[in-house]
Amino acid sequence: MSTETVVKSANWRYVELGRVVLVNKGVYAGKLASIVEIVDHKRVLIDGSSTGVPRQSVALAHVVLTPLVVAGIARGAGSAAVAKKWESSNISSKWEASSWAKKIAQRERRSQLSDFERFQVIVLKKQRRYALKKAIAKN
Repeated sequence: MSTETVVKSANWRYVELGRVVLVNKGVYAGKLASIVEIVDHKRVLIDGSSTGVPRQSVALAHVVLTPLVVAGIARGAGSAAVAKKWESSNISSKWEASSWAKKIAQRERRSQLSDFERFQVIVLKKQRRYALKKAIAKN
């Protein structure tokens, strides 16, 4: 019997075939793609034909690895095969349900607010804070 324990953490993300990445620099910033081939220790070939990112080689510094993985992608798989696996794995819906995507959407929504809408947010926050303090004071 081995006393060795394996520590698994949610923060461990590996560069692997099928790993979903979020592009954070360039024309396609904010879009998802999947790793199709590992070029070297600094570059990967990504394909996001179902999300609007064309097949291209990109530096790992320009993408962020996500916890999502498209299972069953072979090395150098074509765009059609990647799109088919993407849809069968429901990656888009899993991404939209994640807190990371929700935070990005909230940030985008807040950047689009008008002056009056920002004022309304401030008033609502004041009302919520007042109600919370009132409820705490009762106890």
